[in-house]
Amino acid sequence: MNNKTKKFNTMQLATLGLMTAVLIIMSCTPLGYLNIGPLAISFNVIPVAICAIVLGPTGGAIAGLIFGLTSFGQCIGIGGVSVMGAMLFSINPVLAFIQRVVPRLLDGLLIGFIYKATRKRTNAYVASAVTGFFSAFLNTLFFMTFLVVLFGNTEYVQGLMNGRNVIIGCCMMVGVNAISEMVASTIITGAIGAALFKARLLPSEK
Repeated sequence: MNNKTKKFNTMQLATLGLMTAVLIIMSCTPLGYLNIGPLAISFNVIPVAICAIVLGPTGGAIAGLIFGLTSFGQCIGIGGVSVMGAMLFSINPVLAFIQRVVPRLLDGLLIGFIYKATRKRTNAYVASAVTGFFSAFLNTLFFMTFLVVLFGNTEYVQGLMNGRNVIIGCCMMVGVNAISEMVASTIITGAIGAALFKARLLPSEK
């Protein structure tokens, strides 16, 4: 029993290391982001979802933190450049760090609980697909919420809103980006989760 537990922990650690490497590579190459306007379609929510599925809330939070740190790095030109991030950093570096990191950490943490709750009621594919969807959905929701709360009164964000109501303005900004993230994350995470389950790399839920 101890050997099995040790082996499972080793697998978890290897998964976290692999997903960390994937996150860093994706963040430093076009594989992670597809820039459209001031925002970008991010595929980094997928490795975060995989960590949440395999490692639970703690693993999801760690992966989310790494995602957030790489995103903040782009504010200062590390691993790429984010136009919005650079502008927010020039306004207030501390708030820019919070806006880039905290939403991703919360995202990873919560989807770990979402997977656990969903897996008790359905199969691995559906639970993984649902987790993938919420990884993208919550990432967008938290990212935009922190943007509005921390920078909503700045001239830069007001200009992005173009005089619209905050909710309408946010929906207009994320539009295609958010939908693309959700569709891609749902399909890919569902497929990977099902493959991991078939390979017996995920515990079965009674």
